[in-house]
Amino acid sequence: MKVIGLLGGMSWESSIEYYRLVNERVKDLLGGFHSAHTVLYSVDFAAIERMQAEGRWDDAGTELNRAARALEAAGADFVVLCTNTMHKVADRLEAGLGIPLLHLGDATAAAIKAAGIRRVGLLGTGFTMAQPFYRDRLAAHGLEVLVPGDEDRDLVHRVIYDELVLGVVKPESREAYRGVIARLADAGAEGVIYGCTEIELLVGPQDSPVPTFPTTSLHAGAAVDYALGTTSLPLPPT
Repeated sequence: MKVIGLLGGMSWESSIEYYRLVNERVKDLLGGFHSAHTVLYSVDFAAIERMQAEGRWDDAGTELNRAARALEAAGADFVVLCTNTMHKVADRLEAGLGIPLLHLGDATAAAIKAAGIRRVGLLGTGFTMAQPFYRDRLAAHGLEVLVPGDEDRDLVHRVIYDELVLGVVKPESREAYRGVIARLADAGAEGVIYGCTEIELLVGPQDSPVPTFPTTSLHAGAAVDYALGTTSLPLPPT
């Protein structure tokens, strides 16, 4: 079994989910007392969030590169970046790294295409929904990506940063998300990506009229499958 390097802390609420999911999948597949070989590096999210707000993405990339190198030094065979938004700096994170990054966008795209879907809605932080780094990665896999309108994007982002990353889950926010998801489906989305690792704390497949693609679960599953040698790394776009 390869050693999974989990680069988390953004937020630690979702990093807990990654740790739980990879270990549950290993147990399901291997049985008995089996669990995943993992190394976890958890950053201080306050520092990363400040870099996001100030647009200091290069600094954030440098910090995550340092963390990824620490995972490599600790024996990780590959890196799983436990956040959607910070894949914006994936290239900088990988610079000089001797082990691969299992890119969340590639794992998500593979699952969507396997489901026979080509037009998909995207929920995530304001950065993920509005900036091209994530949508372009999915589009390069042949997917058409729809994002909510301005008011819905603001709502989705606010709930993530004001509630979910702090471990706060409100029924009224779940209902608001259901409305955003329904409007994406009405706009032609054949499925919806839960493209922030905290979103799965709030909504599930039962909250959507179309198939959902929860990136935390998909990413963790792909990590275990690669660690066990049952699949290769998800292919990057050509």
